[in-house]
Amino acid sequence: MNPRRSFLKSSVVLASALSLPAMARSAKAASGERTLRLYNTHTGESLRSVFWAEGQFLSESLTDINKLLRDHRSNTVAEIDPQLLVLLNRVSTQLGSDPVLHVISGYRSPETNLKLAAASDGVARHSMHLEGKAIDIRMPGKSLSHVHKAALNARGGGVGYYPDSQFVHLDTGRLRRW
Repeated sequence: MNPRRSFLKSSVVLASALSLPAMARSAKAASGERTLRLYNTHTGESLRSVFWAEGQFLSESLTDINKLLRDHRSNTVAEIDPQLLVLLNRVSTQLGSDPVLHVISGYRSPETNLKLAAASDGVARHSMHLEGKAIDIRMPGKSLSHVHKAALNARGGGVGYYPDSQFVHLDTGRLRRW
């Protein structure tokens, strides 16, 4: 942990213990920190992770997120596009205070994608999931149309709306919708 983050955490604990409201206000999380709360619906794993702080991506957090978003069928972990995480953060901040996003699909191995494409017309043979640049999500407690609207408002890439399957697709490709 870097010294600034350690100081911030220590300051919050000290301010709470001593009931010093002014100090507590100054020790809040640094502006510009980006956080995600994710739950993988297939593995049951969840995490809350600050993935961006002090102007940079945090490599340990990215490693944890990559693992959670792995291909659950083959257990293959791949690097997730950090810009996809920025996009998810923009969407999640529109949906509430620190909401949990349920992940239906993150990274997909070529073998998994080929099997899914053979079984369904809705799976692209050259899916951005293969590159770690796409994710399918929903959020319990929010209507899927609300999640869809937040994804469109984020304007970070492609957005697919799948109400029958109960998920919204986001990717970091060009702006488009379906």
